[in-house]
Amino acid sequence: MARIVIVGGGGYVGMTYAAAFADLGHDVVGVDVDATKIDALRARIAPIHEPGIEDLLRRGLDSGHLRFETDYASVSDAEFVFICVGTPSDEYGRAEMKYITAAAREIALHAQGHTIVVNKSTMPVGSVELIAEILNEHASHAVSFDVVSNPEFLREGCALHDVFHPDRIVLGTHDALAAAHVGALYEPLGSPIVVTDPRSAEMIKYASNAFLATKISFINEVATICEGLGADICAVARGMGLDERIGPRFLQAGVGFGGSCFPKDVRALAAMADDAGGDASLLRAVLDINVSMQVRAVDKLATRLGGVQGKTIAVLGLAFKPNTDDLRESPALAVIEQLLASGATVRATDPVAVPRATGLVPDAHLVDDPYAAVTGADAMILMTDWAEYRDLDLDHLANAMRGRLVVDGRNVLDPTSVRDAGLLYEGIGRPATWPAVRIVVEREQSEVITLAAD
Repeated sequence: MARIVIVGGGGYVGMTYAAAFADLGHDVVGVDVDATKIDALRARIAPIHEPGIEDLLRRGLDSGHLRFETDYASVSDAEFVFICVGTPSDEYGRAEMKYITAAAREIALHAQGHTIVVNKSTMPVGSVELIAEILNEHASHAVSFDVVSNPEFLREGCALHDVFHPDRIVLGTHDALAAAHVGALYEPLGSPIVVTDPRSAEMIKYASNAFLATKISFINEVATICEGLGADICAVARGMGLDERIGPRFLQAGVGFGGSCFPKDVRALAAMADDAGGDASLLRAVLDINVSMQVRAVDKLATRLGGVQGKTIAVLGLAFKPNTDDLRESPALAVIEQLLASGATVRATDPVAVPRATGLVPDAHLVDDPYAAVTGADAMILMTDWAEYRDLDLDHLANAMRGRLVVDGRNVLDPTSVRDAGLLYEGIGRPATWPAVRIVVEREQSEVITLAAD
């Protein structure tokens, strides 16, 4: 059993890892300066929506392996201190470092003996050296540190799966013994452990997120081309994804990505490229394409409706992805703002994110029920592919709406079923009319995969 302190333990990453390490049998203290979050966590209430997290928190708190504090006193006897504080973008797209530097100073002032400081916060390449300098500057002479970069790769909505079943653990350090000690914490998970220098470890995080964002923007640009040529992006993506060199993941065309990681990390990597004298044109194109997909979604509504001014638009989904209530850089909010600016009335809903959205889009009418959202609407646009929205009663939908237009911003509805209900279907990168002949491709003699159907 190790003694672990998680700085930023009230945040998404910190809370998840604090609960996970406690479940693995370690003695964990989550530290956060936000007293409201700490009070909620002590009461076994997660400050965010994440499937399964409250059960894990409850188990850790009940076992005594997990507790939450608002001060750094517990750092004094910790073997490992994980930094999991936020690094939002500044006005230039660079990662804001003030929370990191403040955390490092507090760790240095409270540490005793030798402490391994593990950085999970997403920081610019070279930040391990910065943290080490701050620690050494503010610590007493009897205190020493190793600093290890250990980026996180959690996906909101399935964070617990990712923390207990990681694709890989990345450790960046020049000290083999420090790497061995941190690696031992993850050994029960049975995942590959990649040990490299700190700067390469930091770059792995940025490059991974930028590549996934690039796949999304790539398929969205192809979807735009498909619309002009009459091809179906769902069939195209399926055919591409069967190529093992490409793979099917992150090839779902739609209204773009959002959240706390992809937009921020792509901007930060582009800023680092500028600072290093490199070329970030691809990264900027990824961001530009992402924004353009939200503009195109509004254009689809305006084109079909003859303009949106005076029209009532139902928006299904507010969170940037399903199974979370995170609204940071949500494409849905961007679309709502554009619709409101164009004179539309917006009625929006989400299974869990409505409370967080209150105040963010004050001129939109927020409701809890999708059928209440579409009642009397001239059009509906689906922005988040919640499971609940995949199984909508389309006849109920058609009877409730004033208009007929359904814009499927995530390509999750069945176009034929939508049309059979008497509605007009508009997807992303999908043809206006459907082929009369079923299109299939054979992969080995025993398998026939349907790519598109009438």
